[in-house]
Amino acid sequence: MNKTVNINLAGIFFHIDEDAYLKLQRYLEAIKRSFTDSQGRSEIIADIEARIAELFNERVQNDKQVIRIKEVDEVITIMGQPEDYLVDDEIFEDEPKATYSSKSAPSKKLFRDTDNSYIGGVSSGLGHYFGIDALWVRLAWVILIFGAGTGILLYILLWILVPEAKTTSEKIMMTGEPVNISNIEKKIKDGFENVTETVTDVAKNVSESVAGAAKKVDFQKQGNKIKSSSRTFFDTIGDVIMFFLKVFAKFIGVLLIFIGAVTLIALIVTLLSLGVVDVIHLPGLDLVEIVNAGNTPIWLVSLLTFFTVGIPFFFLFYLGLKILINNLKSIGNIAKFTLLGVWLISIIGLVVIGVRQATEHAFNERFVEKKELNITANDTVNLKMVGNDLYTNYTNRHGNNFKVAHNENGEKTIYSSDVSIIVKSTTDSLATISIAKSADGRNYETAIERAKNINYNYALKNNELLLNSYFTTDTKNKFSDQEIRLTLYLPEGSVLKCDKNSSSFFYYKNYHGTIVTYNDTNQYLKILEDDVECLDCPVEEKDYKIDVDIKDENSSLKINEKGLKVTMDSSSLKIDKTGVKAKDDDVKVNIDGDGISIKSKNN
Repeated sequence: MNKTVNINLAGIFFHIDEDAYLKLQRYLEAIKRSFTDSQGRSEIIADIEARIAELFNERVQNDKQVIRIKEVDEVITIMGQPEDYLVDDEIFEDEPKATYSSKSAPSKKLFRDTDNSYIGGVSSGLGHYFGIDALWVRLAWVILIFGAGTGILLYILLWILVPEAKTTSEKIMMTGEPVNISNIEKKIKDGFENVTETVTDVAKNVSESVAGAAKKVDFQKQGNKIKSSSRTFFDTIGDVIMFFLKVFAKFIGVLLIFIGAVTLIALIVTLLSLGVVDVIHLPGLDLVEIVNAGNTPIWLVSLLTFFTVGIPFFFLFYLGLKILINNLKSIGNIAKFTLLGVWLISIIGLVVIGVRQATEHAFNERFVEKKELNITANDTVNLKMVGNDLYTNYTNRHGNNFKVAHNENGEKTIYSSDVSIIVKSTTDSLATISIAKSADGRNYETAIERAKNINYNYALKNNELLLNSYFTTDTKNKFSDQEIRLTLYLPEGSVLKCDKNSSSFFYYKNYHGTIVTYNDTNQYLKILEDDVECLDCPVEEKDYKIDVDIKDENSSLKINEKGLKVTMDSSSLKIDKTGVKAKDDDVKVNIDGDGISIKSKNN
């Protein structure tokens, strides 16, 4: 059993084993002694501690995990050892000397290099990443901007998406060098040297200006001045763009939180309504049980649906919080993977339930009842649909849906108006009605049983055939696409008149061999062999159009709506609404309203 110590390294809290803490403490003290006389000592040590904290974070799975000597040794291997620490190790004879293998290869990352930038540091960062001079990248941008025209948009996207190299570790990683003690020291010292040179140059320029010794133009300094001005201008533009992007991001975060919260609340209300705890009762929920042909527990379906839909929207809600709150604490990997597992299990469960429900409609079976009707070839039959006061609001027209109501005995009943009527002719002396009841089921036995349990009635009174516009079945049969198809076989020579309220129950065309369609209702129809004759339909005048035009070398014949015209050699005949005209070389005949006129060359 080992003691653990809580430490704060570069602002990050860690649990560390006592032995590992002592080794890390000696390591950091040795580093501090190595930079006693170095310029920028505090900045170097701060960046080294920040890098060590970053490496520890990569190796810690959760907030409660303890850092051991193994992790400390790995970090020391990456960071390297100062000479003072190697000397100190020889003092502790009881501590084993660690041997280190070859250092891990450095990984190069893409950052924006704002230290060498003209606009946003994108070109300089890409130059570091691909190992080429930034000048070539800038030339490529010019070609894209003036050539393809997409360079500006691409540059802005990279400016927004690629992070800026701010810390010393990020600037070292940008160049692909290992982030260790020597490189951190070198980077910071280079920075101090650049600042020193800049200050020296400024002081020199000021003194030369006062003395009036230097009068020529230093193009390098002018270029740096232009570069600094352009950088300030584009940094300002970048700050403005980033401000609006942050405002837009906050708006998106609020929107995600709202959508996630509303969806989760709706799911909770639904969960409470569908039988998990049976707290809230919403209208229409009784239909859910009716369509549940597989008898799957409703609470199980609602629970699985809650997790399937709710978990993604929970993460959407969490994402919105992360956008609004920068330092929001993570829910942890354990919680994330647990929710992922529950989500996958819920999806699999819903798929299994869906397959089970689909199998309840695998078979469609039909049960047929036939009965003779006292209707002969000389009878006139009036067909009419009859409703029920309990189902009046739904059964006045044909429909494929269903509803639930209470019958005369107060029992809950499924009813539907999915009734179709077919009329056919027969040579038999009496009419016949065929009632085909159909339903779905997971097997033949279930489907045929549900079909038999459909209740449908009709009546024939004084040659008036009253057909129910609905059928009913018990709720235990579930809704299994039940339907009724009535086939009425009428003797040839009989007359049928279908009431106007039955029109929606007929097919629009001659489907399934019916001789009566939707448009034939409310008319007296005489039944013929596979056809009907309308006895009271208005006679339609048929409009015939005649157009004949025949020609040969010596004659022609033309007949159209204007009349008739015949020509043969030097003779012709014309008949139109004005009269008849005929002529040849010797005689002309004209018959019109004024009488008959005959003229010849001799008279």
